[in-house]
Amino acid sequence: MTGVLGAPRAGGNSGTTRVTNGITRLRLPLALWALTRVVLLLCVFKVVTVPGPDVTSDIEVIYQGWYEILRTGTYPLSDVTWQYPPGAALAILSPALLPFLGYSSAFFVLAFLCDAVVFGLLLYTGRRPGRALRGAWIWIAGVPLLGPTAYARYDLMVTAVAVTALLAAPRHPRVLGALAGFGAMLKVWPVLLLAGTPRGRATFRSWSTAAGAAAGLLLLCTLAAPGALAFLSFQRDRGTEVESLGALVFHVARHFGWEGEARMNYGSIEFLGPYVSTVSTAAMVLTVAAFGWLLLWRIRARSFTTATPADAAFVAVLLFTTTSRVISPQYMIWLVGLAAVCLAYRASRMRRPAHLVVWATAVTQFEFPVWFSHVTDSDPLGIALLVVRNGLLVAATLSACRILWRQTVVEPRLAVPALPVQADPDREKTMSAS
Repeated sequence: MTGVLGAPRAGGNSGTTRVTNGITRLRLPLALWALTRVVLLLCVFKVVTVPGPDVTSDIEVIYQGWYEILRTGTYPLSDVTWQYPPGAALAILSPALLPFLGYSSAFFVLAFLCDAVVFGLLLYTGRRPGRALRGAWIWIAGVPLLGPTAYARYDLMVTAVAVTALLAAPRHPRVLGALAGFGAMLKVWPVLLLAGTPRGRATFRSWSTAAGAAAGLLLLCTLAAPGALAFLSFQRDRGTEVESLGALVFHVARHFGWEGEARMNYGSIEFLGPYVSTVSTAAMVLTVAAFGWLLLWRIRARSFTTATPADAAFVAVLLFTTTSRVISPQYMIWLVGLAAVCLAYRASRMRRPAHLVVWATAVTQFEFPVWFSHVTDSDPLGIALLVVRNGLLVAATLSACRILWRQTVVEPRLAVPALPVQADPDREKTMSAS
């Protein structure tokens, strides 16, 4: 329809204008995501070679070896590198969904699809009221900064489950619980997604659903194949991995005559020698102390916003990762995914720790695989890389903890209005008489 002068009405084109502006706004992030992911695919398919160890070899040797064992109806009972919950078998067996591809190729394609799902969810969420596209930008940047490791481990699949769970949390606590329980059976850490659920009905629904989902999957895996719980003993016996925070003690000590060594043990390069068990124990004590703080926060918190579940999950996983005896490069994918969810909410104040995580992820690619030989040799370059990467993780953890505590504990108490001063009845009578 036209107006009096024959011109189109303003309202007639407003919807078209919004759609056009929306498409224009998404054009750049879509293009950058596609470009960076093409580069990642070229790396994992070995069209482009990244310096250092071949990070895709674990798919061809370890994962495919587990795949062949799992197909026989049993878990890898005699392989100490199998240190994952029984649900991890689903990720290892997932390349069978693409039987027309080889195992490694199918795995890389599935990792790419999970990446696309996370990006799509962040884009969709970022355009809703009270949300932002900052989360999508964190994901665009963070994944390729880790290099081919991002597609050469099944952690991206687990992160996709975690991101989906947290984005569903505000409206669907049962979906959060079901996905958190399922994720915990894939790689344990997604259980931390439940740390920041609002008190009351939301917590009951999400926690009970998570317990039911995890128990059901555990029972199913235990009945389906022997050895479903073998991972517990293998994980318990791990030492201090060379990339962890505690490992810095031995990197420096090697220059002062420490008699230990760094070699392959339980599937990763670990330090073996005097005092290693002491440092490993100290790391576990630090982890327990960190989760003690998390429990105290949970008790003291007074205000929960739509962003609090994501913020608390981010803080919990930061605490778990930073204090762990093992900080494998792929762990950074967890943090990038949770940081992206935090920044998808305008109410979140986690911008600084999220950016610190992205910088730590960038340093991680140089630490592994590019200059990993310098790390294992404990030379000045290797030590410097670990000091920077682990220092960024510590700074991100402390900053995130402070922000979470201030926003949910301190500020709500300061905002409580003071009680009105009670009037003196005798004084009021005197004033009334006068």
